Amino acid sequence: MAKNEGQVAIKKYANRRLYNTGTSTYVTLEDLAEMVKKGEDFTVQDAKSGDDITHSVLTQIIFEQESKTGNTLLPISFLRQLITYYGDQMQMVVPSFLEHSMRAFTEQQTQMREQVTRAFGETPLTKNLQLPMQMVEDQVRRNTEMFQQAMQMFSPFKAPATNAKESRKAEAKDIDELKEQLRALQSKLDSL
Repeated sequence: MAKNEGQVAIKKYANRRLYNTGTSTYVTLEDLAEMVKKGEDFTVQDAKSGDDITHSVLTQIIFEQESKTGNTLLPISFLRQLITYYGDQMQMVVPSFLEHSMRAFTEQQTQMREQVTRAFGETPLTKNLQLPMQMVEDQVRRNTEMFQQAMQMFSPFKAPATNAKESRKAEAKDIDELKEQLRALQSKLDSL
């Protein structure tokens, strides 16, 4: 199959093997994860039916990444909240909201890296992790508030006081989980 503006076609066969038509080689889910990290665009097609199964394969990569490492990227509270939107009136809004949020987070991450580099030089976070942690916490707080406001626009009949209390608890838990992940990262950096 011909490439579509740089997009590579990956064919998935019945034996679960993945074939990269761009390189004419068999690949693994780990190879596809690396392609994503490098920004390479691809689609995954069922070799027999021709159906686009990119979504399910990317979901499988996330599942394997989450189970393979001890560091999970998706907090349980987020997964629970996400599951509640299936079959809900919000199901149509959530994908575009998450896509917008991830794009904004990526832009802010780039800005944060530039600020950390300016503040601490070219070394990876040096000894002081307090400023980057504060910046991440602030960003998590802003994103959480933005998400809550968007959800309240579409859920006007829920009691705001209860939602606010639950949201603060979930936000505090997410921040604690993020702090723990940053501490683990700092420990790894210190050991290097």
